[in-house]
Amino acid sequence: MLSDQKNLRLAVLIDADNTFNVIPLIDELFEEISKFGESSVRRIYADWTSEHQKNWKPVLPKHAIQPIQQYANTKGKNATDSALIIDAMDLLYTAPLDGFCIVSSDSDFTRLAIRLREAGKLVYGFGEKKTPESLQAACNQFVFFEILAQHKAQEEPALASIEERLAPPTKKSSRELAMDTKLVSLIRAAIMALSDEAGFAPMGGVKNHIVKNFSAFDSRNYGYAKFSDLIGAIGLFDLDENKQKLRDKRKK
Repeated sequence: MLSDQKNLRLAVLIDADNTFNVIPLIDELFEEISKFGESSVRRIYADWTSEHQKNWKPVLPKHAIQPIQQYANTKGKNATDSALIIDAMDLLYTAPLDGFCIVSSDSDFTRLAIRLREAGKLVYGFGEKKTPESLQAACNQFVFFEILAQHKAQEEPALASIEERLAPPTKKSSRELAMDTKLVSLIRAAIMALSDEAGFAPMGGVKNHIVKNFSAFDSRNYGYAKFSDLIGAIGLFDLDENKQKLRDKRKK
């Protein structure tokens, strides 16, 4: 998590046309968003006259999500994307917000995310693992629906349909983690940037440093609930006795 502030005011903007898989995970989605701040604005965009959106309608009142109607006036053109982008820019200049949550796997929102960050706003993205890297990188932090599905599957094992559509991350072995050169390089670079004279770096600082350079990083993507558990499993780093600091074993 990039910010420990709990009172950040966020706008949650959902692209209904591109997020059907998150409908059974709506509770988990807002629980995840609550870790970043308060979702002061909650809007979802679609042509609500379309039969395709019927599964969305029952979940909207539960979370006070405001449906925004956008007719598909031209075949082949995504009017929903345009409506979301226009609303986001309007909110940027008129609402006292600290950040935006873009719920979509559509790369068309990449430029929007970049523009919002240029204006000094935090941008959190939520989408499937197949989300193009351009959108992931444009956000301060990007959370995969598959992680939310993992939580849902643990709480309600009978919901196999969610696992079929969004396969939760599997737990990686120590060997697999140690051979993941990108993961290991990210951790080592963060430690090098933050380490003290003894070579130790603060756990939270290392995690935040990694997210700044790789927005989709999340220990849960590797099957570990806590960052410290992931570090311990890799086996290439020393942890202090309180698991608050770590260092590269090569630096002993």
